[in-house]
Amino acid sequence: MVISDRGIVAASQTLASQAGAQVLARGGSAIDAAIAADAVLGVVEPMSCGMGGDLFALYWDARTGKLTGLNASGWSPQALTPEFLRAQGHTSMPQAGIHSVTVPGCVNGWNKLHQRFGRLPWGELFQPAAYYAEHGFPVTELIQAGWRNSLNTLNADENARRVFLRDGSAPEVGEMFRNPQLAGALKLVAAGGAEAFYRGPIAKAILRTSDRLGGTLAAADLSEFNAEWVDPVSTEYRGWKVYELPPNGQGVAALEMLNIMSNFPLFNYPARGVEELHIQIEAQKLAYADLARYVADPRFSRVPVEGLLAAAYARQRSELIRMDAARCTAEPGNPPPTAGDTIYLSVVDRDGNIVSLIQSLYLSFGSGVMVEGYGFHLHNRGALFTLDPQHPNVLAPRKRPFHTIIPAFMEKDNVHIGFGIMGGFNQAQAHAQFVGNVVDHGMNIQAALEAPRFTKLNFGGCDLMIENRVPPEVREALQARGHRLQVLGDFATDVGGGQAVIHDSRTGVHYGASSPRKDGAAVPEPHPYFAPGSRPAARK
Repeated sequence: MVISDRGIVAASQTLASQAGAQVLARGGSAIDAAIAADAVLGVVEPMSCGMGGDLFALYWDARTGKLTGLNASGWSPQALTPEFLRAQGHTSMPQAGIHSVTVPGCVNGWNKLHQRFGRLPWGELFQPAAYYAEHGFPVTELIQAGWRNSLNTLNADENARRVFLRDGSAPEVGEMFRNPQLAGALKLVAAGGAEAFYRGPIAKAILRTSDRLGGTLAAADLSEFNAEWVDPVSTEYRGWKVYELPPNGQGVAALEMLNIMSNFPLFNYPARGVEELHIQIEAQKLAYADLARYVADPRFSRVPVEGLLAAAYARQRSELIRMDAARCTAEPGNPPPTAGDTIYLSVVDRDGNIVSLIQSLYLSFGSGVMVEGYGFHLHNRGALFTLDPQHPNVLAPRKRPFHTIIPAFMEKDNVHIGFGIMGGFNQAQAHAQFVGNVVDHGMNIQAALEAPRFTKLNFGGCDLMIENRVPPEVREALQARGHRLQVLGDFATDVGGGQAVIHDSRTGVHYGASSPRKDGAAVPEPHPYFAPGSRPAARK
């Protein structure tokens, strides 16, 4: 772990972590540092995040102990309806292109977070990102691999091809990359605030791009959008309180998994051994069956959150798990009624305030649609709607789609942890495994992030992916129980990179961690050792 008595920023690319740490050194809050780091990530990891995507955040206030949630996921255009898409020849939701685009919520989310919890002037926060966009940065290894794997998406859009490719190829590892168009967009947001994005010149460019491609975005869809403050949902896992954001995200699945896991003595089993993994895999199937059936925008559909998180319901679901055999079909339960590509970062400032923030374009380079003249892509989060009129997540005007990206937070006594793990449907199951590593086996946050994991990115069946650091004898025992394993490499991107920070409210010391599955690092805020008066007296 990185350990410091000052702040720490943990992000998926080191230049972003460094920018956030320098913002802390300038007297910025955890929110200021998170915004600055996120803006840099939109430059240096452009396939994963940026102003054209959505954002979710949790903020823990060290003085009051209050945890606040923000849902900055955008809604669908007013004119984008199932009837419109069927008239265009679509029988299911488009997975890319302009009809997969919903209103980007990121910049509005930055604005709301800064207004409530920021300290430094808004414009300062975008200086690091604008600098790297204008002057360039060396492309890092894992990001370059993602860039290279997205050639088809980039070549399909003439604007993106000119900005992001060199003679039809992705930049090489270590090659300096500049994006002056994105620098211009960042400077507009720095000077004009969120208005520049939702009503000003960037909004006009988004609408021009949409109109050219036959999209349905209208000026009012952008200007009337507003992110929403929400109350986190939580469960207790062996004395730890674990928090997620409520639907329209998948955080409830992580909590339901933990509730099911709590019915088994995982702490008595070897860490990442066959018993623990089998129970976690089976809990994932049950929780994800409920996720697919019930989770949608709660403003449009009644989501039974309290029922899904009820202890009695978890006991009922846990009784479906057989210790000797995998369950290849998992149907959603009946909870009691009640009243792609992503970045994650976590920040703790010197006062102990914690930000857990996640931001994404969904799939690599999102919809594949780059905003004309401004060097960033629009996300394809609308791809997660369905056209099934009987499903709660059916497309409707001004509705938010089901979302995969989720920040998390957990605490017990004096230990407060902001954490998150990326990777589409990987995220909820990865959160539950991280919590199990910390709580059941006493791992520190770096070890908990590094520990080998499994992931299942589809619904139903006995197939799953698992890292090869799980011992062969454990993998063989899982297969004997009916699990069909696809064995991945040592630190596989499929199981998601992540970050975490801790504030110890007893000692005031902070801890940070970053997964080796990403190009990032946990970077501490520098101490003022070069400040006036800090230098030793010169020798005579």
